[in-house]
This record gives sequence, structure tokens and C-alpha cells, in this order.
Amino acid sequence: MPVLQQYKCPCCGGAIEFHSGLQKMKCPYCDTEFEMETLAAYDEELKNEQPDDMSWDTSAGREWQEGESEGLRVYSCKSCGGEIIGDKTTAAASCPFCGNPVVMMGQFTGALKPDYVIPFKYDKKAAVEALKKHYGGKRLLPKVFAKQNHIDEVKGVYVPVWLFDAEADANIRYKATKVRSWSDSRYDYTETSFYSVSRSGSIAFERVPVDGSSKMDDMLMESVEPFEFDGAVDFQTAYLAGYLADKYDVDSEQSVERANERIKRSTELAFASTVQGYTTVEPVSSGISLSNGVAKYALYPVWLLNTTWNGKKYSFAMNGQTGKFVGDLPMDKAAYRKWFVGVAAVAGALTFAVSYLMWLL
Repeated sequence: MPVLQQYKCPCCGGAIEFHSGLQKMKCPYCDTEFEMETLAAYDEELKNEQPDDMSWDTSAGREWQEGESEGLRVYSCKSCGGEIIGDKTTAAASCPFCGNPVVMMGQFTGALKPDYVIPFKYDKKAAVEALKKHYGGKRLLPKVFAKQNHIDEVKGVYVPVWLFDAEADANIRYKATKVRSWSDSRYDYTETSFYSVSRSGSIAFERVPVDGSSKMDDMLMESVEPFEFDGAVDFQTAYLAGYLADKYDVDSEQSVERANERIKRSTELAFASTVQGYTTVEPVSSGISLSNGVAKYALYPVWLLNTTWNGKKYSFAMNGQTGKFVGDLPMDKAAYRKWFVGVAAVAGALTFAVSYLMWLL
């Protein structure tokens, strides 16, 4: 059965045809003309495009040796279903994620042993001070918030994290334009030139982190990044003393999709930064292949703080290694209205001043 070959216009996507009078290919929709040699090179480039190939060796973590986990205890939250690991001296009265009471279940079993741990460098007192500092300079924060809200819980938690290493080979094609404008005594002219721009190369990634806990909000966890892996050590249960460790419920296989998203986005941003000198640049196709992809299992230190104000809970997090602090705050609606009216008044005054100056000129 014969196959009909159809060429798409790189500029508008319409079907292009051979124009016998011009001896060129021409798009009947945007009137763009193409030399036959240019179109042949473009067609060859399309044939070389490959879909993403992002597969991993996800055999992260190690098996616990006999006697290593004897001092660990599991706390189970009946509200969010999470299992939290601590040592026998850890006092856990409530879940650090949802704030509801937890129950000690007994001996810890059934999880992989982490490869690495980044120990806490900041203590509980530092986390509380960071929260108070977080209030400072927030003009739209209700004045009574810092006085009336109280801290329900401050918990130091080791969050399970899967770390992905890989080398990425990428082939990315862009549609770019250059726009030139000029005028004469009769007309204004605009010329738009279209380009097909290709980039290919390799980029390496080390320890791309993916949160292994469904209870820990991914955006919150990623907001306290980066963690400095130079401070990581081989895991020992002694580092858990006095803290909690969230038991992973998202394994390395289930974390691959998120790792691929982060790697793909970072690769595309890195390659796009090299496409310069054009008026507009738009990605058309992207093919990324991974090699030597492996995953490791680590515990990262995070302070979780839960506060209550006006019957609503507010959650905050602090990087237990670097001290980076994040969290949402309430907004004083009355203060916001005053601020908005003030900004609008200033903008109106500026507009009037500019208009008056133009009138004088």
C-alpha cells in the first residue's frame, strides 16, 4: 500500500508543498519558502529524534544486620496512617505531620537500612527562634498573630529521601525567530526570520533528592533544599537518638517518576540557556536518555513546627542542617486593602504626572 509523504511547516505546522514556479517548497498558510537542501537537512534531523529513555537501577538501601534495629521503636499515627521510627528513649506524643496522637507499636521491622544520614546541626531552640524571625518584616501579617498563636509541636524528623545519580544525553530542538523592524517615509516594515535550532550533549546529575514519604509535602521538602551532602555520613542508629525518623512509604521505584521530572526540567533549562541571540525561542522536541542511573537511600534532617491561630493550623519546616526556614503565614485582609489602595493611589499620581508633562511638551 503506498504511503503518502507529508511535510510539516517548521514555522506554523501546516502542510507544505512544492511550488513549481519557485522551485522551492512553500507553505500555503504562512507563505514561508524553503530551499530543498534546507528542508532535506531538517527532515534528516527529524529522523534522528528519539523519545525519552529514563530508566534506573533502584536497588537502594541495605538490609539490616542482626541486632542493628533492636533499639528502634515504631510509632503509628491513626489519623494519617504514617509510621514513624524512633529509639527507645524518644518521647513521641503526637504525629509531626498531622499533629494527632501517635501510638507506640513496638519493635521496628520491615524497611531497608539507609545508606547515609545527614545529622542535625540545629537544635529545637534554634527552630523556635527561626520561626519568630520568620514573622519579622511581614507587613501584611496580623499584628496579633505572633502573640496569640502558640506552637503546638516542634519535632525533629529524619525524612526518608531517595538520591538519584545519572548521566543524561539530550537532543533538543527549538523553533526560534529573529524579528527586524524598520520604516521609510511611507510604511513600517517587520521582517520575521524562522530558525530550527538544535542542541545535543551530556550532563551529569548527582544525588537528585526525592522525598520518600507521602505524608511530607513534596513542595515543602523541596523548599528547604539544598542539603549539603558533604555533611553526610554512613548511617548509624545512634544518630536517631532523641529524634524521629519517618518510615518511607514511597519506595525507590515509585520515586523514579519524580526524579525523571526534576532531571528532565533541569536538563531542558540548562540547554535552553545556550540558545541566545533570538527574539523568541520555543522548544519543539526533547529526547533525553539516561545512563548509569542508580539510587541511594538517605535520611535528611528537618524540624517541623505546627502552630494554631484562630482555629487554623499553620505548618513550617526548617532545614536541620543549614537552618533554611519556610512556611505560610496568614494575611491581614484589612492591612492588604489599605496597602492596595495606597499602591493604586501612587500609580494614579504617577500617571497624572507623566500625562501633565507630556501635555507641557
